[in-house]
Amino acid sequence: MERISFTELPNGLYQSVYALETYLNNGLVDRKLLELLRFRISQINNCLYCLDMHYKEAKVDGETDLRLYSVSAWREASYYSPRERAALNLAERLTLVSQCAITDEDFDELTQYFSKDEIADLTVAIAQINTWNRLTAVFRFEAGKYEVAPKEVSR
Repeated sequence: MERISFTELPNGLYQSVYALETYLNNGLVDRKLLELLRFRISQINNCLYCLDMHYKEAKVDGETDLRLYSVSAWREASYYSPRERAALNLAERLTLVSQCAITDEDFDELTQYFSKDEIADLTVAIAQINTWNRLTAVFRFEAGKYEVAPKEVSR
């Protein structure tokens, strides 16, 4: 049961958190990868609301069911690129940072596929979905009703 709805949040809270979301969605890392990471992190954090949302967003961005339902076993699957693997590794390690450090080897792998600016955006994106997952853990936004907003047509 929902404890606090979006409409009950303190004035400015949602807008502030969403401003960073807007930056990330228009940033250096492509949306398809961001949605894959958001989905994986939401799996780790058992966030049903965010799983529903990011499954739907990923599908609109062209992600396949196969890659979404198997992302928890990405290390065993051949259909994630080395770039995606580096990002998924960072996502898992940063989400579980109290259990596993981000090693120099992890960072070196990232630099093979991402610029320093992209690594910064990835890091913030990972922190951001963890923030949403934690807000949802407390507020219990109602899952299952999320609808993807129509995408703007670029000219």
